[in-house]
Amino acid sequence: MEPRMTKPYSHVPAGYRALSELERSTRDDAVLTREIQELVRLRASQINGCGFCVDMHSHDALAAGESTERLLAVAAWREAPYFTREERAALALTESVTRLADRPDPVPDEIWDDAAAVFDERALAQLVTTIATINAWNRINVATRQIAGSHRRAARAV
Repeated sequence: MEPRMTKPYSHVPAGYRALSELERSTRDDAVLTREIQELVRLRASQINGCGFCVDMHSHDALAAGESTERLLAVAAWREAPYFTREERAALALTESVTRLADRPDPVPDEIWDDAAAVFDERALAQLVTTIATINAWNRINVATRQIAGSHRRAARAV
């Protein structure tokens, strides 16, 4: 596979900075754990078929101390015993928000209520923003066919 465009962000630097700042806003002063943030980023990226982001967030999660066992189970989190109630609520909300067009009621009350039962409004707002941000990154990277691992290879070449 070849990228359709190299360094797509270089053509819209203000947009890249804005999206990066939105991403930073979910990481800085975070009320969500790093584990939940990376699981959410990974799951949305899996759903969207973004190899670049699946690769990146798997490595980021591992670097933050996540276990390989849990990472390998993210795609089947409902059937895996490794996830907390909070993580399950975040993953369910991630799937709903990522798949908005897949059903008439894209984010059913049951899914929202499960998340609201374990997260306060600030954490919910951060969770929804994290989901929206990774979906934006996924769409850019999938459309331009960014290559999984290319960000690490480029960093090593410097």
